[in-house]
Amino acid sequence: MRLEGKTAIVTGAASGFGAGIARKFVAEGARVMIADLNGDGAAALASELGEAAVAQTVDVADAASIAAMQAAADAAWGTPDIIVNNAGVTHLPTPLEDVSEADFDRVFNVNCKSIYLIAKAFVAAMKARGAGAILNMSSTAGLSPRPNLNWYNASKGWVNLATRTMAVELAPFGIRVNALNPVAGETPLLKSFMGEDTPEMRAKFLSTIPLGRFSTPQDLANAACFLCSDEASMITGTLLEVDGGRCI
Repeated sequence: MRLEGKTAIVTGAASGFGAGIARKFVAEGARVMIADLNGDGAAALASELGEAAVAQTVDVADAASIAAMQAAADAAWGTPDIIVNNAGVTHLPTPLEDVSEADFDRVFNVNCKSIYLIAKAFVAAMKARGAGAILNMSSTAGLSPRPNLNWYNASKGWVNLATRTMAVELAPFGIRVNALNPVAGETPLLKSFMGEDTPEMRAKFLSTIPLGRFSTPQDLANAACFLCSDEASMITGTLLEVDGGRCI
């Protein structure tokens, strides 16, 4: 029960890594807001997890939607102890000059602007309380980029630097900020990263991962639970690679 008595918001929590993190947090004693653009999926997971979970439909790239989420969290339990900025999107593997402006804007709005909007909504109250843990979901793409995922790579590089900047600025207020950098995992985004989900493409991806497998929601959930727990009270600004050795 490493998160007993804690409250958390996990964005993009209706599926993939976010769902794994939400399940782990509830199992470890936290009350969790499952926030996702897919409101039906969020509600289904909240129903599965029981009284410790609530669902919230949110567009993380929209300030009004974030404000509604903040109001819902405040009504449920006040300022959350933990925020996991997990929601993310990618564009299909494409030469950098051929990525559409709409795809570029979508990637940066969801992967980057959302962190800014959520910080604006929640950090002041966390400062006033003198405590909090923020975890950003980055990617090995922000550390060791693959060709043709150019602007997605760049968005995750932004997340890494934003994490370290936030950590240094918010440390005096008792707020820790860290990031996870997973390798491609068994999530709905896997096909988008690969372009096509075939045995050959999977083998090509796996050949770059020394441990020889994709990451799983449980892998990320375990790492997230540690970094957001009091066990990690001396850890801030870290970019933890959960990648099977991909970035070595």
